[in-house]
Amino acid sequence: MHKVELELGGKTLTIETGRLAKQANGAVTVRYGDSMVLSTVCAQKEPRLGFDFFPLTVEYREKYYSAGKIPGGFFKREARPSEKEILSARLIDRPIRPLFPKDFKGETQCINFVISHDRENDTDVLALCGTACAIAISDVPIEKTVAGVRVGRLDGQLIINPTFEQLEECDIYVTMAGSADAIAMVEGGGREIPEDEMIEALQFGHDHIKLIVEKIDELKALCGKEKFVYTPVAIDEDLSNKVKEIVGGRLDEYNHVADKETRNESKSKLTEEIIEALAEEFPESDKDIKTVIHDLDSDSMRGMVVKEKKRIDGRQPDEIRDITCEIGFLPRAHGSAVFTRGQTQSLVAITLGTKIDEQRLDELEGESTKSYILHYNFPPFCTGEAKPMRGTSRREIGHGALAERALFPVIPNEEGFPYTLRIVSDIMESNGSSSMASVCGGSLALMDAGVPIKSAVAGIAMGLIKENDDIVILTDILGDEDHFGDMDFKVTGTSEGITAIQMDIKITGLEIETMRNALANANKARKHILGKMNDTISKHRDDLSTYAPRIITIKINPSKIGEVIGPGGKMIRSIVEETGAKIDINDDGIVLIASVDAEAGLKAKARVEEITYEPEVGNTFNGIVRRIVASGAIVELTKSSDGYMHISEMAHHRVNRVEDIVKLGDKVDVKVISVEPDGRIRLSRKALLPKPDKDNKE
Repeated sequence: MHKVELELGGKTLTIETGRLAKQANGAVTVRYGDSMVLSTVCAQKEPRLGFDFFPLTVEYREKYYSAGKIPGGFFKREARPSEKEILSARLIDRPIRPLFPKDFKGETQCINFVISHDRENDTDVLALCGTACAIAISDVPIEKTVAGVRVGRLDGQLIINPTFEQLEECDIYVTMAGSADAIAMVEGGGREIPEDEMIEALQFGHDHIKLIVEKIDELKALCGKEKFVYTPVAIDEDLSNKVKEIVGGRLDEYNHVADKETRNESKSKLTEEIIEALAEEFPESDKDIKTVIHDLDSDSMRGMVVKEKKRIDGRQPDEIRDITCEIGFLPRAHGSAVFTRGQTQSLVAITLGTKIDEQRLDELEGESTKSYILHYNFPPFCTGEAKPMRGTSRREIGHGALAERALFPVIPNEEGFPYTLRIVSDIMESNGSSSMASVCGGSLALMDAGVPIKSAVAGIAMGLIKENDDIVILTDILGDEDHFGDMDFKVTGTSEGITAIQMDIKITGLEIETMRNALANANKARKHILGKMNDTISKHRDDLSTYAPRIITIKINPSKIGEVIGPGGKMIRSIVEETGAKIDINDDGIVLIASVDAEAGLKAKARVEEITYEPEVGNTFNGIVRRIVASGAIVELTKSSDGYMHISEMAHHRVNRVEDIVKLGDKVDVKVISVEPDGRIRLSRKALLPKPDKDNKE
């Protein structure tokens, strides 16, 4: 058994191997505080047949026992991965995938189990470090050692691996991964953060990543296995040369055609022509031929960008596609927008709901609710394809989470806007940057819905072509530029600063200076897009949609909550049935009344206020005598409150019998003269009567 330790962010990070999962190619346990993750890697030496890509699978699963919890549901066991688990798996996948040799196609699986959770330290970065370390010490081939950290900024101070509680207060929150000399992945955001401050946070994080990488390499030196010799995937050299000969300069010619459909049709015909021409000499080589053409196409496009500074759709490197914005497209949605950038288009709809519509989450950190949700959908027709529509894909979940995070800093808090807010982005067309179109469309739709967001938010996807020492940064990348390029760097924000960033690269790392230049270009592009959006709508509408619920908020005494609900919920159900409004009450006595019909909401409000009314000294009522006792009478003031009127408070003169003044069922004007600590109300009739003259009795 071997282990290494490192002081990080005021806690000890411990990485241990040799105790658990010893039959895996590599396995480590990572501990930080009382949170622990088991990370494993298993890989096959032989390539998986029928696959022309690297079959890497990354799994991240949170065991309920890790936090002393039992899963809900009928079977009481962990089921399919949650959204958090899927996002964490993607977070781990992105920085490690580029590190494997390009000709290695052996099936590889990385599995992470959260086996202890202290509800204070998040485990996704532990799993990232664990996966990187498990691969590093294993016999699975990999080119570099990487590690990951989370960076936060609290009260102006940058901190490493903030706790859940600290993260709530941070104005910068970034998860990142990298090697000793470069950054490989960034995922996070901030509350309108200037670019130079974000770069400072990334530099701070990278400095700490280097320390972890050093410890992983130390463990590798102690117990690392010799990397196995794998069977590389190679294409017959004669076949490759024949394909290159037939292609000649035709791909260069096609890549100078700006129209995507024409360009793709020409390439498809070329592929069919070559397959037919070589069918006799190289039978059953369709996949290999397509792979060679794909690589030649990549070289052509990349060379065109580097040498000519020209892109396949005719744009300059920093040029943005044409943008159109439309709002109010859907007549019945509470807000809607269509955002189009080139051949990428998003239809976004807003729905306003009530507290009842909140999403309820049961996570290891505890139970919580979520009142702001963004869902992203990528139907097959948006790329002109016919595919089966199954469940939500991991990609859709990831893109939705990015767009949700991008808009979050401008969403009003619950006190100022007590609605549950759902945003849905359906991609109508896609040729790159559909998640950024979702952000722009989401911002427009929020304003159309009358949601009082602080400012508009726009997003842009930056790309990179790196050939030796030549680096070209691309603005507003196409799908092909994402596919053939080296970077997909998405940046969102307002005119004031960044709200979200996400960087994925296909090379082993990116230097800080290149990221600085990419952020500067993204800032310029973002402001251009915001200008186009503001030309359509620059401020949220003053009124909500006529089809959206109106929410009235009132505060009642928490001791009165039971009276509003009634026995078995009888009272609150009767109010809902009578008025048609929805009512939600929290433990603090905050009552939310929602109704599309404003009059129904006011009627429900009046009923709640009537039930919870607490008379004060000096209030007057026209009450009804409900009970007579020897010493006085019980008078009903409202349907939920009554008071006691002593016989001495019925008249200025001496009263011998209560019935001489009031009878059961009589209406009587009374005044509240005192409210006892226990809530009992004392009333007076004579306080409202004129005092009689000395010679004239009442």
